[in-house]
This record gives sequence, structure tokens and C-alpha cells, in this order.
Amino acid sequence: MRLPFDGAISAYYENEAPAEVRRRIAEATADQILDPGYPHPARLPRDAYADELRTLQIELVKLQAWVRACGGRIVCVFEGRDAAGKGGTIKRLREHLNPRGARVVALPTPTEQEKSQWYFQRYIEHLPAAGEIVFYDRSWYNRGVVEHVFEFCTEAERTHFFHQVGDFEKMLVDEGIHLFKFWLNVGRAEQLRRFLKRERDPLKQWKLSRIDVEGLKKWEAYTAAIGETLTFSHTVDAPWTVIRSDDKRRARIETMRRILHAIDYDRKDRSAVGTPDSAVCAGPEIWDA
Repeated sequence: MRLPFDGAISAYYENEAPAEVRRRIAEATADQILDPGYPHPARLPRDAYADELRTLQIELVKLQAWVRACGGRIVCVFEGRDAAGKGGTIKRLREHLNPRGARVVALPTPTEQEKSQWYFQRYIEHLPAAGEIVFYDRSWYNRGVVEHVFEFCTEAERTHFFHQVGDFEKMLVDEGIHLFKFWLNVGRAEQLRRFLKRERDPLKQWKLSRIDVEGLKKWEAYTAAIGETLTFSHTVDAPWTVIRSDDKRRARIETMRRILHAIDYDRKDRSAVGTPDSAVCAGPEIWDA
């Protein structure tokens, strides 16, 4: 089987990845957490995950019914390194929702016309109407991290973005939009393990891009850009929630809990929602570079 990008990910693993990262991947069992600083040694057991997932998805259905009935609006922004689990988390959030009221926004590279517009303009077009929930699979924060790391924007443009983003998000909240910003954080070894799996799986190879391949070599640059982004855009009106996503199962569960915990919707079962695990789901203080 021909590997995408001529096996560039495997070549990086074999020839360029730090020795400690290679060792962790080579010695790990399937359910083992590779990051020694992660607060749980193994993934959430499959049966426990299935039970909690169903329980929380029932609550999400209730939440959507409330949103539709009262004309509420919810925006969930998902950011994180490549392979952090953004798409999979969004998929589980939407799995049993009415798709007519729960949209995913995953925008491509901006066109030349869009590049000439106000930076936030193309994102504004996809904000929810009354009764809608919108999930941004990557967002305006591209400017804070990816565009900066790959020099797709200037330093002046990035500085201007940070100058405006707080006011922009405050306006959304002032308009009554429930805004959630999730940063899914994955460790270096786990990210590379997931990339290797994608490279070898014909059903998942489409998820890989040249940016992913080149990004593997820019871990430190990403780390610096992420740290700056969390520092400059974590505000009282629009705080970041960091989800430590080395365990995808816990990441999905805790993201659901965070949303459900924050909103008082009709027929809410507080015992079912529970309380987020603060070691996995909290503010930027748990971000692990």
C-alpha cells in the first residue's frame, strides 16, 4: 500500500522524532497513555465510556430541545494541535442531535476575496440563528497559531487579531450567544502515534495534509504560539477550556460535561451531568506544553 506523502510521517518517526517519543510509542500498549504527566494511566474503560456517553448524549438532546424552544444560540469553538481529537469530539456531540439545528463549520483556506475582507467576516456568516448550535472545527484562532507558525500572516496582522478578538467575542456574548472555547491538548508522542495510524489506514488518510506533515517538525513553534494565544485571549467574557485529550474517551465526556454543566436547560438531570474532572478539563493552567 502506498502511504500518503510518500511515507513522510513514518520517515519522521524513524529518523527525526525525539528518541524518547519513539521509545514511548514503540513500548506502549494499545490503551496506555503515552504522556507521563497525564492524570490517568490508561484510557477510560470502553464499557464505562459507553455508559457515560449515552447518559450525556441524552442530556444534549434535552439541551437542544431547550435551545429550539427558547430561541437560544450556542457556539462551540474547537481548537488544538492536529490529531488532538476535535473532529471526533464534535461527531459525538452531534451524533443524536437534530442536524437541522446543529451545524459544523469547517472552513477551507480563504479565497483571495476573503483575504481582502475583515478577518472575522467569513466566520460571522456562520454564526447561529435562533434555536441553533454551531460547532467550529477550527476557527478565527487560525491566525493565532497555524498562520503564525507557517508565516501565512504577518506579525502586525497577528497583533491586530489579538487586539480585536476579545472585543469580538464580548460582542457575541453580549448578544446572548453561549460561547464555549475548547483547546484540545495532546502530547507529542500521542499525536505522532495517531498520525502513524492515519497514515496506514486507507479510511483515514484523507485527514492528513501537507501542513500536518510539516507541522510535526514545528512542535516548539506551535508550543510557543499556543501559549501566547491562550494568554492573550483567555478573558472573563470568553474563557478557554483546556481539554487534555491524550485519552479521547475522557476528552469527549468532559467536553460534554463542560457544556451541560454551564447551562440551565429544561429537565436537566444534574446527577447525570456530574462535575467535570478538573485534572482533564479546566482553564489554561492545565495546558501542558
